[in-house]
Amino acid sequence: MKLGFTLGQAPDEAVLAGVQADMARCCVPVRDDVIEAHALILTRLARPGTWWRGAERVAIAAATRSARDCTYCEARKSALSPYAVAGNHRVNPYYQGLLPAAVIDIIHFATTDASRMTKEAIGRLVAAGISEAHYVEALGIAVAVRSVDQACRGLGVRLHELPAPVAGEPSRIRPEVEPAAEAFVPMLAARPPAPPNDDLWDANSIYFGLRAMSLVPD
Repeated sequence: MKLGFTLGQAPDEAVLAGVQADMARCCVPVRDDVIEAHALILTRLARPGTWWRGAERVAIAAATRSARDCTYCEARKSALSPYAVAGNHRVNPYYQGLLPAAVIDIIHFATTDASRMTKEAIGRLVAAGISEAHYVEALGIAVAVRSVDQACRGLGVRLHELPAPVAGEPSRIRPEVEPAAEAFVPMLAARPPAPPNDDLWDANSIYFGLRAMSLVPD
């Protein structure tokens, strides 16, 4: 997912104040650009995305955090196959009912046992009525939240409070992508993309790391 959403966009004032208060507890000064980056990510998290509403996006962030202490995930990771263990995922009760069980499962799986993620696992999600694009956006949220949380742990400050969701509908804009072949999900072709996604990469910087989540470039 591109970081272009940060350009020309200011973080929500209340969110920024919360991040500043958290970072003030750090034993060393935290750079202003790091604080602003965290606040921008949380601000964007709360807003409707491409396929998920704001409330669902925040619930995905909460599910990402719950996966860290999920005993069911621990048992699955220790098993020969993640599907050999029955159980229920740890869920924050405040966000209960906002996400389908299949989405919670794939978020927990992707964040705790990513090396065993398969195309079939994503296929089961699609069979449950959740599109590959929904998965890619959810994974992007999970990656962003884990990155911010790990930074907070490294700095010795508490995790930032998740923001209140912003009402509205997703844009549901799907770029022209190639069918899933090189990866588990469709992605933009290995050439400079057309507008409005022409800021993702150029002819000299095309690689899988950039293309992997290009099904949901924003």
